[in-house]
Amino acid sequence: MTTIWSDRRAGDPANEAEKLDDVRSRFQQDYDRLLFSTPVRRLSDKTQVWPMDENDGVRTRLTHSHEVANLARSIGTRIYAANPDLFIGADLHQVVQPMLSAIGLAHDLGNPAFGHQGETAIGRWFQQRQWIFTNHSDKGEGLPVAIPKELHKEFLEFDGNPQTLRLVSKLQTNIAHLGLDLTYATLIAAIKYPVGAPNRVKGNPITKKYGYFESERTLVEMLRAVTGLKERQRHPLTWIMEACDDIAYSVLDVDDAMKKGVISPDDVIASLIADVGTAGHAVVAKTRAKFDEVDAASRRPELARDIKIGYLRAYFIDALIDHASDNFVAAGQAVNDFTHVAPLMDDSPLCEKLKALAVQHAFSNPGVLRMEARGAEAIDGLMTTFWEAIHDRPHEKFDDILARRSGAKNKYVFALISQNYLEDASRSASSEGIAASVRYRELRLLTDMISGMTDTFTMKLWEDLKDMT
Repeated sequence: MTTIWSDRRAGDPANEAEKLDDVRSRFQQDYDRLLFSTPVRRLSDKTQVWPMDENDGVRTRLTHSHEVANLARSIGTRIYAANPDLFIGADLHQVVQPMLSAIGLAHDLGNPAFGHQGETAIGRWFQQRQWIFTNHSDKGEGLPVAIPKELHKEFLEFDGNPQTLRLVSKLQTNIAHLGLDLTYATLIAAIKYPVGAPNRVKGNPITKKYGYFESERTLVEMLRAVTGLKERQRHPLTWIMEACDDIAYSVLDVDDAMKKGVISPDDVIASLIADVGTAGHAVVAKTRAKFDEVDAASRRPELARDIKIGYLRAYFIDALIDHASDNFVAAGQAVNDFTHVAPLMDDSPLCEKLKALAVQHAFSNPGVLRMEARGAEAIDGLMTTFWEAIHDRPHEKFDDILARRSGAKNKYVFALISQNYLEDASRSASSEGIAASVRYRELRLLTDMISGMTDTFTMKLWEDLKDMT
């Protein structure tokens, strides 16, 4: 049966009855599979805002992802309480909550080291080598099969969202080559932008980026056949996951800036009071009144600051959760009809002002920018080094991506590539269309390796490799 709540898996046995679990729903199993996976653990050493920070109180991608999962579950619960029919018969505890927890935890798994600057660095490397899509080398002959121009964006504008789908569906070790073998509903709900690169439309919030690579197109077609969703149709729960990411980027990134002492909680409130869009918001007045109580308690300044940060975080998250929940309830019919377009937090001046404060005081902090610049330099150097190793094989063995490398350095570098990634690059030769071509598989192998690295591993590996001759 076609349903957006399908709990089928690609690895299910022919006898559907064998898949049942009396204790946990399959969506709860999805969350567990993600939680115990290696890519989730790696998020502990991937940048949220402050790269490789010595203050262990600030967030990494791991803590950010756990918070997004928690917020998503809370919003789903509020929506269900307001109107359970909006989830079209899905059980809150067995389906909605665990699915939201799973896609919230997974949403950033494909992000490379150093956050969005890492994505930019990968794209810039390809921008400087556009011959790579058509030729053997910058001065070499043309490839037997060039990469079509409409797929160049997959590399020129590398994005962690489609890498997430690739990571959980293919790159994790599985006896049947199915990654974590998550349910079809969870996999398709994890696709934030429900289009491939050729169909991307800038200006449309849900198609402004691409959500899957050509290498996963066949998988996405299978997910759609089972769930009934089509190109450009977003799963209803994806709207909630996106809103929670926005809330985290607003409140919690500012929370980190306050923890770092870059901006004080009183400065945040003063900025909101001075802003036309947020000055009259009830939560601003409520928080300001609580700050007055803290000041009247005559606590030491450093303790008073931490107490204020706690109030600000709690009150603001609650206000933004209410906003997202109310918007989903109001737009529920359009969401389920796949005619809704605007993200749930787009009309929140409070969310936008907090994001602006995060950009001003966190993302634009000189310390952050310095580490991002160092990270970008390391990513650029590593991509060059790994590309040389990936491409270094005899011309007559061009089709054999696993053929022996000739140079000593390239042998060493190639040996560093994950066996999971190498296996997929080799197996994909039997794929359909351009995904089976050698050059496409080479480039996917390169981005798999680079995007899978953590911040610390990236810096240490570049220190190890950059002086090799």
